[in-house]
Amino acid sequence: MMALALPGAMGWNAALAESTVHTVVIEGMKFSPDVLEVQVGDTVIWRNKDIVPHNVTAANHAFHSPTISPEGSWKYTARKKGEYDYLCTLHPTMKAKLILR
Repeated sequence: MMALALPGAMGWNAALAESTVHTVVIEGMKFSPDVLEVQVGDTVIWRNKDIVPHNVTAANHAFHSPTISPEGSWKYTARKKGEYDYLCTLHPTMKAKLILR
């Protein structure tokens, strides 16, 4: 019985090990990189290095962060394949794209 439980547990751990954490830096009123391609299950962290607050909002409303204070961050785990244009609704000229494969 114990041998039957281990393969499932090992598969679960392997899936966790394959996910990647990506960082988008918010600085100079820009998202960098402005296009990021990730895999479903990966985590994206937006780090605000600007002196003003920002947010991260998908144009189709698939995700929306709270306001990210200077030196703050927000993370999102990618769940659904697609291309997501996003912006800071506080500063609408700040635009970028998240691509989920």
